[in-house]
Amino acid sequence: MRQKYSLYLFRQNINNIFSILSFATMGTKKYTNKLINASSPYLLQHAHNPVDWYAWGEEALQRAMQEDKPMLVSIGYAACHWCHVMERESFEDDQTAALMNQYFICIKIDREERPDLDHFFMDALQATSGNGGWPLNMFLTSGGRPFYGGTYFPPQSMHNRISWKELLVQIHGAYQNRRADIEEQANNLIEHLQKANQLKSNNQFQVSQEEMFTLLQTQKIFNNIMVAADQVEGGFGNAPKFPQTYTIQYLLRYHHFTSNREALDQAVLSLKKMMRGGIYDQLGGGFCRYSTDAYWLAPHFEKMTYDNALLLLVMAEAFQITGDEEYKRVAEETIGFMQRELQAVNGGFYAALDADSEGEEGKFYTWGKKEFEQILGADAAAIAALYDVTEHGNWEEMNILHMQKSIQEWAEDIRLTEEEATDLLAEAKAKLMVCRSKRVRPATDDKIILGWNALFNQALSKAGQAFGEEAWITLATQNMAFLLSSFENNTNGQLMHTHKAGISKYPAFLDDVAYLIQALLFLYEPTGVLDYLEKARALMHYAIEHFSDEDQLFFYFTPSFQTDILVRKKDLYDGAIPSGNSIMAWNLHRLGLLFDQQEWRKRAEMMLETVKDAVVKYPTSYGIWSNLLLEHTQGTHEILLLGPEALPMGKKLLTLYVPNKVFMAASDTKMGYPLMEGRLLGPDTQIFICRNYACSLPLKSLEEAMDVVLTKR
Repeated sequence: MRQKYSLYLFRQNINNIFSILSFATMGTKKYTNKLINASSPYLLQHAHNPVDWYAWGEEALQRAMQEDKPMLVSIGYAACHWCHVMERESFEDDQTAALMNQYFICIKIDREERPDLDHFFMDALQATSGNGGWPLNMFLTSGGRPFYGGTYFPPQSMHNRISWKELLVQIHGAYQNRRADIEEQANNLIEHLQKANQLKSNNQFQVSQEEMFTLLQTQKIFNNIMVAADQVEGGFGNAPKFPQTYTIQYLLRYHHFTSNREALDQAVLSLKKMMRGGIYDQLGGGFCRYSTDAYWLAPHFEKMTYDNALLLLVMAEAFQITGDEEYKRVAEETIGFMQRELQAVNGGFYAALDADSEGEEGKFYTWGKKEFEQILGADAAAIAALYDVTEHGNWEEMNILHMQKSIQEWAEDIRLTEEEATDLLAEAKAKLMVCRSKRVRPATDDKIILGWNALFNQALSKAGQAFGEEAWITLATQNMAFLLSSFENNTNGQLMHTHKAGISKYPAFLDDVAYLIQALLFLYEPTGVLDYLEKARALMHYAIEHFSDEDQLFFYFTPSFQTDILVRKKDLYDGAIPSGNSIMAWNLHRLGLLFDQQEWRKRAEMMLETVKDAVVKYPTSYGIWSNLLLEHTQGTHEILLLGPEALPMGKKLLTLYVPNKVFMAASDTKMGYPLMEGRLLGPDTQIFICRNYACSLPLKSLEEAMDVVLTKR
């Protein structure tokens, strides 16, 4: 407790120092705009631009209407490198700012704080240009309807890109001289976006689940994944390469059910390449956002909470299948990084670390050969051979540390035992970390996002189960206590999206609610805390009430009581984070089994049935849906442990790889859950296992239960 309190005081002192410095320097700033009162670190980065920025809200919208001016909406996030570049080149330039202020009402949006607006404007951008990304710059009519947009624009025309200033002048001219055309274009775009959200089930007849979801479909999913697979460097597709954790997860599960070795090999290859590549911080732990090349060497250096959560989840499953200790080492280092650099005193986890420091991307993480040798001395050559540190560098004349081979292989090369090599490496890493800690750190995006914390909570629960680490489950429990106490509005019971400095803001979005429900279900398994199940059920009712579409099938991204967006989007695509709808389908299936809610199970089936054709054809874009389809073909284990040893036996069972399951462990039958109905409590702990509407006889030993659940079909 004393250590934690000391850490708290240290952080508070640091925050106080930064606050004093900010106050002291505020008066020296040439410009200060309305973003100065924002809570978002990204918006605050722009608070001293000469651009007269507004945050999204009624003030900006009303001014646009009153002055009949088009709006310029610029969207990014604190860790976005090209957002910083465009700020330096254009938004900090007085002449450029003068054009923006004269012709437009300028609005800044943090995509992580307002993902609803980001989704809407990104859809509009992709519909008009076919491209997407950040910074996202969109032009709107005075009535708030988008009509033109783009991403990064340079200060001077280059590489077939118009300059930002030229574009501002052209858009202004078009708005003045071709207003009717622009209004018509905006109306057509809104109509297109509305139609794109109209999704209905194709299942017009009462077709059985066996006919809706087939083994042939799961095989096609595997085949289509392997078409995109890089079987040399791992991952899927060409550069840039993203982790694609749900696709790797599918390969692991497909191998589990079919014994297909190719699926396991591709999954392991992909994870190993990432774990040993530059995308992984070899010194401090934690994964960067993605790799800019095909070899996992040069990452986009920002570190996001959600990426590390999703990679932890899939590494836990890989460990359960393979028993490879390298997954545990990387999991320990990654959780260590999250606790050391992104955990707040209140138990939440911050959003991200920036890619840049001192105005340069990756400067905090890269090394010159001379500095490397000065720090490590006689050991430098051996460590350099492992991490590919050379005189001329492997990236922009500097070196990104990455492992060219396993520690075992490296140990053989330098003629040491594996234990000796591991000790040598640990000593070298400690020395390098001391030196790195003296550098200027990347900025921290210190808002706490409900959904991203829920994802990391899931990762802690699953990793704690898989690796047998009770401390990680305790950490998940503490984090969940913070989420449940800090993100629910005590006045109206609404969930909120972000939290900072003791204040929670913006109504929660579907992702937030979906991930939180799933996190509660995950955390229930190793803890046996029934309140988590009850909260998950209550949140499902909340989601159905506030997010369901008119056909009661899919869910909108925004709640019904939110009024500041033109189109309520239904997001189905599993991108950098899972879609809220795919996770809700998973939640409906699980809760439907746990609480015997047939209508929830049926809804999950119909959601999956509606998207299955796209899932089979484009599985890397519908990763969670792919896994859900696989589960519907293989069936879901319903596992109940009942009796005095239920919880400790359950924890042992949870170390096994059983991807498709609902699980309960209880000491008595008085709790009133459907899985317990008709069960007689005897002196010994009994294990009940059902699958595909058939149940085994009561089992009394863990060994018997393991045999049943590990039977693949």
